[in-house]
Amino acid sequence: MSYRGSAKVLVVDDASFMRVVLKDILTASGFQNIVEAGDGATAVSAYQQHRPDLVTMDINMPGTDGIQALRMILQINPAAKVVMVTSVDQKHVVQEAIKLGAKDYVVKPFDRGIVATVVNRVLRSR
Repeated sequence: MSYRGSAKVLVVDDASFMRVVLKDILTASGFQNIVEAGDGATAVSAYQQHRPDLVTMDINMPGTDGIQALRMILQINPAAKVVMVTSVDQKHVVQEAIKLGAKDYVVKPFDRGIVATVVNRVLRSR
């Protein structure tokens, strides 16, 4: 079953360029309902308001970072599907996020195929 057309995805990154890149990848993969947030606090509010099926969450953001926002979103919905977005040198932080409840991660710079595969796999998971 494909969730792409109907799935709502929240893209969270403090860099607007990275949000554009992720949105382009998701749109090219068939996702149509995409919401954005530029920081962790806004991400938590957007999660409460839009109840997305999946969140892509940058780890390094000023203010409320991705790990803090992940914790808050999981308090709202322990079953939330969050994919962390990281740079290559953040393996220990990714491991922490997975232990907290993130479902997977993708690495910057993005490989379009890997992003689409991870997002679809997480959406299909229970």
